[in-house]
Amino acid sequence: MLFVGDDWAEGHHDIEIMDAGGRALVKVRLPEGVEGIGRLHGLIAERVGPDADPEQVLIGIETDRGPWVAALVAAGYRVFVVNPRQTYRFRERFSPSGAKSDAADAHVLADMVRTDSHQLRPVAGDSELAEVIKLLARAHQSLIWDRQRLVARLRAQLRDFYPAALAAFGEELAATEALDLLAQAPDPDKAVRLSLSKITVALRHAGRRKIDERARKIQDGLRSEQLHLPAAVQHAYGTTVRSLVAMIATTVEQIDYLERELTERFQEHPASAIYLSQPGIGVVLGSRVLGEFGDDPDRYAGPKARKNYAGTSPVTIASGCRSTVNARYVRNTRLIDALMRQAMAVLAGSPGARAYYDRQRARGLPHNAALRHVSNRLVGILHGCLATHTTYDEATAWGHHIAASAA
Repeated sequence: MLFVGDDWAEGHHDIEIMDAGGRALVKVRLPEGVEGIGRLHGLIAERVGPDADPEQVLIGIETDRGPWVAALVAAGYRVFVVNPRQTYRFRERFSPSGAKSDAADAHVLADMVRTDSHQLRPVAGDSELAEVIKLLARAHQSLIWDRQRLVARLRAQLRDFYPAALAAFGEELAATEALDLLAQAPDPDKAVRLSLSKITVALRHAGRRKIDERARKIQDGLRSEQLHLPAAVQHAYGTTVRSLVAMIATTVEQIDYLERELTERFQEHPASAIYLSQPGIGVVLGSRVLGEFGDDPDRYAGPKARKNYAGTSPVTIASGCRSTVNARYVRNTRLIDALMRQAMAVLAGSPGARAYYDRQRARGLPHNAALRHVSNRLVGILHGCLATHTTYDEATAWGHHIAASAA
């Protein structure tokens, strides 16, 4: 058996190869890429022999994605994903002073897989399609976050010199017609000269209803009285607004493009029907949840393991006569975001989920805590559906909760 610690950086990997007795056999820094992975295979082969089983090699690394990890998995090694927090705690056994180096972290990772591999999570054997869905779903969500940040910056700019635009568009600042009109009239002087016909065309292009009424309301808002800044300063503000509007419009266009691609790939997955049968889940949320959970059937030992990974299950801290139950905050933020959105949506579409939520509220739990309980229950239901290859059924999922509420 060989145990390998791999402390990775953007351009290199610090490697330590250790034997079963904890003796360091090799300490080396390898470059990222084909050359580095080839040298690593050579170093391992020299010590296990050409006829050895690749599963005799256990590798600890702090990431589960990228071509380097894919190459390790493809070689047949047993690769374990180590959370950086675990490495930090384990490092204290070797360095109480807090000293740290990349080579020392490689030693820590090698020793962790030597002594604690049974408690570490192996890299999931997800399908290629699941990996594609995860990448597209993350890119789609990241662009949505970027759009929100850009819109917030646009709102701040308009508040400083062009409050009439905020009055005209209100909460629909990122709407198609708002971006179109702000591109044409990025400052108050141009807004005053904006004709009703141009506003009407923008609304028609955006597919709005009650166009005449909305057009007059927008024009009145843009022409409302406000304090003005010096012409040069106002022109500079207008330039930044035009730039932000162009960036938002491009981001929205790319969000739509990614969503179409994501929808196509998600519908190709054999488990998509199961995800779409879950209440409160559509294509976008279903893609995010599938991508983050993965589709390796052996990744989660049971519903509890899936709930723990999702971060919906609580953490119990018990010592002596004292015991507390806290929310789990060390978790996959993208996954918990999707699951909490599902839990919020499901309250209106599932009588069983609503009854369960009301019971938690009756116990005195605040809204977010009760919602987390609902989400935790939904993750367990999803696990059962995936394990049995069946779609969601309201009576099966919530029948006893509905009966308890009625009683």
